[in-house]
Amino acid sequence: MIAHLPPVLAAIGPVLVWCSALILVIASLCCVIATLRTPRRPLVYTAAGLLALAIVFVSIPGPEAPALFRVLIGVVVLALSVAGGGPAAQVVLGLASRSVVAGANGGIVVPEKATPEQIVAGVRPTHEVLRGGTTIGFLERFAATGAIMAGFPEAVAVLVAIKGVGRFTELDAAEARERFIIGTLTSLVWACACAAVFRLTFA
Repeated sequence: MIAHLPPVLAAIGPVLVWCSALILVIASLCCVIATLRTPRRPLVYTAAGLLALAIVFVSIPGPEAPALFRVLIGVVVLALSVAGGGPAAQVVLGLASRSVVAGANGGIVVPEKATPEQIVAGVRPTHEVLRGGTTIGFLERFAATGAIMAGFPEAVAVLVAIKGVGRFTELDAAEARERFIIGTLTSLVWACACAAVFRLTFA
């Protein structure tokens, strides 16, 4: 198609195509950054929509991406993956688990087995699980996106296994298992979507 365009358009066409893709992922990253301190669902929805649009855009057969645009898109989508997966997971968890009690350290509060003395006294002991999820999420998405961008998607399975083993002792309660599965899947789907934008620039 580009061959039938006027020479000027044929020359700048590829640049405009990949500029548009870069603008989409930068706009998505800006929406994510704006919602980090104060969670705002509309911004998360907008960021997700822009990311999806970027995937569609780079999936359309067209000119090969110049090396500079590949580097820039790679840097932006890696940042978008690390920063955006957290807000996305919070939105999904908020929709899926409305009755969960948040803990003071970023986890959730679940009941624990009461001793006979506590039962007699009518005390219902609780403890917080799944703490440190934000930092783990950052590292998880950085590693997953980086592995896919480097051409090693098999590493995602290793990441899931490591995370599952590390959280195993905290997954006794049904609420913890539900939150762990939903949060992990959302985080990884976001990371894979970001990595897909970069991988499709080579298609």
